[in-house]
Amino acid sequence: MKWEEVRKLYPNQYVKLNILDFHVEDDKKIVTDVALINVIENPKTATKELLRAKGNTLVYHTGTEKIMIELRNPTGLRGLRL
Repeated sequence: MKWEEVRKLYPNQYVKLNILDFHVEDDKKIVTDVALINVIENPKTATKELLRAKGNTLVYHTGTEKIMIELRNPTGLRGLRL
């Protein structure tokens, strides 16, 4: 399902999603295709679900035009012995 479709079906709500497709622009992952897991009514519940999300699962608000995730490079390596 395209993100635009989710936004039309569930306006101004939090949704839990699984990322199916994306592309990278500069240092951002732009999500284009998602699988809807569920709609979350309560913002506090949405925050809890976001903190538990792993891998390609995320919680996002449909008021946002695009799903953009900033890609970060690790700045250092822990435990590296030279």
